Amino acid sequence: MSDHPTKSGNALQAILENNSYNPTRLVQVLREAQEVEGWLSDITLSDIAQGLNLPIARVRSTANFYSFFYTRPVGRYRVLFSDNITDRMQGSGALFDHMLARLKLTDNQVSADGAVSVARTSCTGMCDQGPALLVNNMAVTRLTPRRIDEICDLIKAGLPLASWPSYYFKVENNIRRRDMLLGANWDPGVALRAAIARGPKGMLNEMKISNLRGRGGAGFTTAIKWDAARTAPGTARYVVCNADEGEPGTFKDRVLLQKYAGHVFEGMTIAGYVIGAAKGFLYLRGEYTYLLPDLEAHLDGLRRSNLLGQNICGQEGFNFDIEIHVGAGAYVCGEETALIESLEGKPGKPRIRPPFPVTYGYLGQPTTVNNVETLCKVLEIATAGGAKYAGQGTKQSTGTKILSVAGDVDLPGLYEYPFGVKISQVLEDCGARDVQAVQVSGAAGICLSPREFGRRIAFEDVPTAGSFMVFNKKRDMFDVARNFAHFFAHESCGFCTPCRVGTSIVSNIMDKIAAGHGTQYEMNELGRLTKVIRGSAHCGLGTASCNAISDTVQKFRATYEAKLKSADFEPAFDLDKALAKTRAVANRDDADAHLETSVGGH
Repeated sequence: MSDHPTKSGNALQAILENNSYNPTRLVQVLREAQEVEGWLSDITLSDIAQGLNLPIARVRSTANFYSFFYTRPVGRYRVLFSDNITDRMQGSGALFDHMLARLKLTDNQVSADGAVSVARTSCTGMCDQGPALLVNNMAVTRLTPRRIDEICDLIKAGLPLASWPSYYFKVENNIRRRDMLLGANWDPGVALRAAIARGPKGMLNEMKISNLRGRGGAGFTTAIKWDAARTAPGTARYVVCNADEGEPGTFKDRVLLQKYAGHVFEGMTIAGYVIGAAKGFLYLRGEYTYLLPDLEAHLDGLRRSNLLGQNICGQEGFNFDIEIHVGAGAYVCGEETALIESLEGKPGKPRIRPPFPVTYGYLGQPTTVNNVETLCKVLEIATAGGAKYAGQGTKQSTGTKILSVAGDVDLPGLYEYPFGVKISQVLEDCGARDVQAVQVSGAAGICLSPREFGRRIAFEDVPTAGSFMVFNKKRDMFDVARNFAHFFAHESCGFCTPCRVGTSIVSNIMDKIAAGHGTQYEMNELGRLTKVIRGSAHCGLGTASCNAISDTVQKFRATYEAKLKSADFEPAFDLDKALAKTRAVANRDDADAHLETSVGGH
């Protein structure tokens, strides 16, 4: 360790010791180190590289990959406004500008005294109670101009977050409709003991009969995953719970972890029992860091109750424990191979497949990665059996599905339905009126127009990871698609050129149309780029990045064409405007310092 005057010196040594100097825990070490000093200085990064015996380039690339790691100083109060479309619909943009004005700051600027910086983040997972922001990773919901003023006063007074009004940080569950999962009362350990009574093969057989499909959106059959991981060659096996729900409009995992954490952990333990794993990881979304203390306390309680740890439930040789890893703001880590890369302490970039995680996953060993909701459903199958579970829903989509409903509705929140429910039924239940469109499964999902509201939520019709965003007839669907375009440009991991470059070009084209420089040329380019990205991006998230563009162009083309101001191609670049900084430096603004013709014009 180098000798330097920062307060992180001794603390960093303790962090490295607590993480066993394990290089696979690099992301956790970076997160914990940043909590001490507020940012990651060159000295701190160098010390971490030395302590973990890693190349400094590896440590820097990992620190630079994640949005919530800062390699330059930020404010002691780090304020991040949710920039999700539903937050924008509720006025987050005006509130953001209001806070900047009150604090006399610009976007992402650190105040002169180092006290505060204000910026935007993609989505905080609080769409049912927005607008929302994060301040030092703590969520503040239901923002109003008055609350923004109060927060500004607290920041100016230097009051620590622990002394802020507790109701600022209250996060509601907003469960509106309950069914098999949300409506049941489960006693801890009952499902686990039922699984043990059946034995690993017997429990796996019930999983096969249930036809449980993954609730992350892809819908892969859970039993097939477990069976493949169980039989694959390897010296160890792992269970990973994907709690990195970064898809805009989704917040069901937040509620499940906040209210039903025991379900999640027991489902993971049953998975460990079936596939023969001794270790599980919960990969927790960085925006949900506030849940970490309660989740750790819950795990400790399970260990004391012999529902986790050694010889679980008195079953000799059944050893399984769970460790929580916290992400750091990377949407792409919702993709299972990118998540595994992050678990190993690397930038979360999707792997080339095959091999698949079930044969070559965490540390090259067989690994099953399941969604939070999927693991909760395992309890229903363990207690009631696969046949009874399969009796709900449809033949291809058994059981129930939780929807995160937000947008132009009277009652945003969670709604659990048997698979096969019509879109129109959900809209009626949540109090939606004059609906123009529904975006199902987030920015990467499908946009439905009113003539499609008779369709059903099911893998064979409208599959979804859970997001259900409603837009009434007052909304401009171009603005919705533009927000999604910015989201994907910001969240691209940069691994492949089609996504890295393509999403940026799409975002720029949408901005050009919004600025009044769009023509039919841009519309044609959007269609061409959509095909290129969809056909050649490396991972599923990249191939789905233009879904909202193609859907809204097809179903709401008029909203695009209303913004096309010229029949001919028009450059968006204004050379005369670009020379403004040069004129300022030269202290000139006379006629000779301007171009005669402003290219692109205004």
